[in-house]
Amino acid sequence: MELANDEKPVDSRKLAGLILKNALDAKEQHRKFELVQRWLALDVNLKSQVKSCLLKTLSSLVYEARSTASQVIAKVAGIELPQKQWPELIGSLLSNIHQLPGHVKQATLETLGYLCEEVSPDVVEQDQVNKILTAVVQGMSSSEGNIEVRLAATRALYNALGFAQANFSNDMERDYIMRVVCEATLSPEVKIRQAAYECLVSISSTYYEKLAPYIQDIFNITAKAVREDEEPVALQAIEFWSSICDEEIDILDEYGGEFTGDSEIPCFYFIKQALSALVPLLLETLLKQEEDQDQDEGAWNIAMAGGTCLGLVARTVGDEIVPLVFPFIEENISKPDWRQREAATYAFGSILEGPSPEKLTPIVNSALNFMLNSLTSDPNSHVKDTTAWTLGRVFEFLHGSTVETPVITPDNCQQIITVLLQSMKDAPNVAEKACGALYFLAQGYEDVSSSSPLTPFFEEIVRSLLTVTHREDAGESRLRTAAYETLNEVVRCSTEETAAMVLQLVPIIMTELHQTVEAQKLSSDEREKQTELQGLLCGCLQVIIQKLGSSDSTRYAFMQYADQMMGLFLRVFACRNATVHEEAMLAIGALAYLSGPDFAKYMPEFYKYLEMGLQNFEEYQFIGKDASKNICKQGRVSQLQGIS
Repeated sequence: MELANDEKPVDSRKLAGLILKNALDAKEQHRKFELVQRWLALDVNLKSQVKSCLLKTLSSLVYEARSTASQVIAKVAGIELPQKQWPELIGSLLSNIHQLPGHVKQATLETLGYLCEEVSPDVVEQDQVNKILTAVVQGMSSSEGNIEVRLAATRALYNALGFAQANFSNDMERDYIMRVVCEATLSPEVKIRQAAYECLVSISSTYYEKLAPYIQDIFNITAKAVREDEEPVALQAIEFWSSICDEEIDILDEYGGEFTGDSEIPCFYFIKQALSALVPLLLETLLKQEEDQDQDEGAWNIAMAGGTCLGLVARTVGDEIVPLVFPFIEENISKPDWRQREAATYAFGSILEGPSPEKLTPIVNSALNFMLNSLTSDPNSHVKDTTAWTLGRVFEFLHGSTVETPVITPDNCQQIITVLLQSMKDAPNVAEKACGALYFLAQGYEDVSSSSPLTPFFEEIVRSLLTVTHREDAGESRLRTAAYETLNEVVRCSTEETAAMVLQLVPIIMTELHQTVEAQKLSSDEREKQTELQGLLCGCLQVIIQKLGSSDSTRYAFMQYADQMMGLFLRVFACRNATVHEEAMLAIGALAYLSGPDFAKYMPEFYKYLEMGLQNFEEYQFIGKDASKNICKQGRVSQLQGIS
């Protein structure tokens, strides 16, 4: 066996292991089932030989071979242990733990970790679970001199925590596990500290109800890590408190804050207890921004993690957070250093969900003009980016028919729209956030029945958004997507007053879609952008169809475009791309609903695409329930049968 042969090159051994692993598992469920059945049907002697070679490879001096073997063993275990096969595996692995060579111990612990990831806890006997946990926790101990062993053990515990229900119910065993995990957070090795905090994060959600005796110590070590440790460790330390927030938010949502002796999982209010120390800690993190974080869509750093956690804290404790955060905002919002201004703005935006409108509205009203001025005049792009995001949060949570004291009034509506439209000409990251703010501004008027405050600005808003979609840099920071999403929301929340202008949008969007299907000889990158644009345009047309179809006065005027539009949708289907097809199918569903029985005339040509989607449902999961219902209803099932 190539993987087990120490004389073979490292790359070929890794490749052999990868091929074997892929022969045992797949993402698609039907394929995975086939592979499992194929393995189970193999000759017993052949399987024994393979498994023996895999176990032997765990003692190889080559790390890549050991690690690959660990993963393959876990895949085999995932198949065989539920079938009561390979019963000696765990015992064999545990016997390796006592081997003198550190690399064997490391590989075995890694294997146990992967095994716990692959196998359901109810497949393993509790006695074996106890032995696995004992081996893993001992490997994590500070007395373990081999760094790689300790790291493998810490990572293995992360996967094994789901098996430890009984152990966490035992005070002594739980104390021991928690002590070892907390000790590991103080390891000299950054990877071990990070892995230990990842264990704490998992424990916080899996065993929340068991944390009370340890929470003070955990706060102390996490606070130290957030302030002093390297970023990967600090991020996990913050994540612990975000996870606690998630748990308490879920509990409070489920029980409505009212707990009785019968409550299955009481809320321990860890966040409320830690509030006076936790909030200042999180506010400190907001000042640790990175220079280019707004340019990188996947950026994640201490400042962003801290702001996210602060937002979760606000959702957990509500009004109580406001007096703890507001002094920080007041102190920093006008400072010369952009980091302080941005941090203050980020803090403000982060606490807008959770506290009551009564608590927040007076503060927002006094700060609104300042934020609007900051969005247009602050010299720093980071500050403008965060200001636009904060305004979006204001409009999302403090604007709409359910808010008693509106933040947006006839006096400031024009100024707000003017500023947002101006900011849509700014750098892509700022413009994208401005689009988002406009999205929530429009959404707040969705329940307005007759006259919307946006009506006087509707044409200018639409024109500005279309201009954004044509910017040369619209591909950056999701700007084009944000502009179309906002356009859709502006249309969706519009009233009959602007129906004629919505109708004028139809040929404009159709022309855009026509240009995408006409494009020839595109590079792969251009093709990808074209596909994305087609999806956005189909989504836009769907919203327009639904809007115009909701009124008799516009329904008939719209139908003049139906034939041409359906032709465009069919051309989109000719481009084989499942993502675009989903948007096109939803738009066709809306068109079918609007067309009624007249939609039947499109069925002869459309049916082949519908049939293809139904036959390849896993690749093309684009036929939504409502879309297919509308199509079948209006296209008449009898005609479908006749065509087929």
